[in-house]
Amino acid sequence: MSTESSVIDNLEKQEQFEQTLSDWPRLDSERRIELFRALPLDEAEDLLDCMNASDQADLLRSMSVPERRSWLRYLDLDDIADVLAEVPEEDVEQWLDLLDARTKDKVNALLAYAEDDAGGLMNPRFARVRPKMTVEAAINYLHIQAQENISLEHVYVLDNEQHLLGEIGLNTLLAASSDDVVEDLADTNVITCTEYMDQEEVSNLFARYGLTAMPVVDEEGHMKGLITADDVVDVILEEGTEDAQKYGGMEALDESYMRTGIFKLVQKRAGWLIMLLIGEMFTASAMSRYEDQLNSIWFLAIFVPLITSSGGNSGSQASTLMVRAMAMGEINLRDWWRVLWRELRAGAIIGVILGCVGVARILLWTYLFPGVYGDLWWPLALTIGCSLVGVVVLGCLAGSMLPFILRFCRLDPASASAPFVSTLVDVTGLIVYFTIAGWLLFS
Repeated sequence: MSTESSVIDNLEKQEQFEQTLSDWPRLDSERRIELFRALPLDEAEDLLDCMNASDQADLLRSMSVPERRSWLRYLDLDDIADVLAEVPEEDVEQWLDLLDARTKDKVNALLAYAEDDAGGLMNPRFARVRPKMTVEAAINYLHIQAQENISLEHVYVLDNEQHLLGEIGLNTLLAASSDDVVEDLADTNVITCTEYMDQEEVSNLFARYGLTAMPVVDEEGHMKGLITADDVVDVILEEGTEDAQKYGGMEALDESYMRTGIFKLVQKRAGWLIMLLIGEMFTASAMSRYEDQLNSIWFLAIFVPLITSSGGNSGSQASTLMVRAMAMGEINLRDWWRVLWRELRAGAIIGVILGCVGVARILLWTYLFPGVYGDLWWPLALTIGCSLVGVVVLGCLAGSMLPFILRFCRLDPASASAPFVSTLVDVTGLIVYFTIAGWLLFS
């Protein structure tokens, strides 16, 4: 009965903890610090660990100096660096002074890396052993490191100059004979990243090889630190959010939606909307160029939304596929011609399918409402069918090639947003539509 009660209590505590996490973004600073101080120590530690760097910085800022010193020293070195990146520049030195000299030096070294560098994600504290150590000596050495709160989940073999030679599991050490030598047991096939590698490339390596941790090395092979899976999860969320916002036709937000001021929110969104509005003005100009055709055959205008939306939707699909494939490392610049050929064929097939639907629509309306299109029903059906094939192929080519062009120009492919592609294809789609109409209806 006591065991059952204990399980129920644990479940209730977990539910309360998850509810606190859910409510946290909606609480003001005073309520947050009040709630945090009321938590038992272990729950407070868990809550702090679950926060992003921005929320951690806000919470620590609300504390007294002694409290801030205590909780700042609780965090891992890479987390401290992330928190300090959220602190106003003029206050960073005061916060650094709360750390001991050794920790301060290591955090300063992490702050020297750019925000998106692998070096900014790594923890410079990791378990290490020497290659010539016996298993008994290595275990004793790891015991000392464990007392310094260094995780033993991943143990690396380094020489006297800190070159990374391999990795050895704790299970391997415990299962070996005490007089075995570490270098004979170590796995030398270790996936690493350089300290200046972009964090998105780092996350791709984690996903590709199914890693839980990855050493960071410099150009000479010296091990600088360790990136763990929990750090990469944050990167994936950050990069995914940024790409999604850009793909929605706006600049990426610097902070979460609720923390972004209204004027900053307008600034991030208005610029792209103005550009898209200007683009749509070209659509209006294209329409006015064919005013005579619209006046002579009024029902041509009815099918303009059908043509433009089909081209825009196909372009948005293609650009979405390319941006995601690039982000996942599935394709790179040298694959452009293969993508071009694939999208040309896919666009042609999809265009024919949609074209047949468009022709069927004209035939159905002609049957249901005789004379609605006069004697032009068949040329009109051909116009709609051929135009759909043309604009869908055009949309697929534009949507798939634009991310490659942006990547070639060293710009973010995610900027090839769906609204931008749709606007681009709208203008060219109208030209295709009225050109084909001119051939089939006015020749």
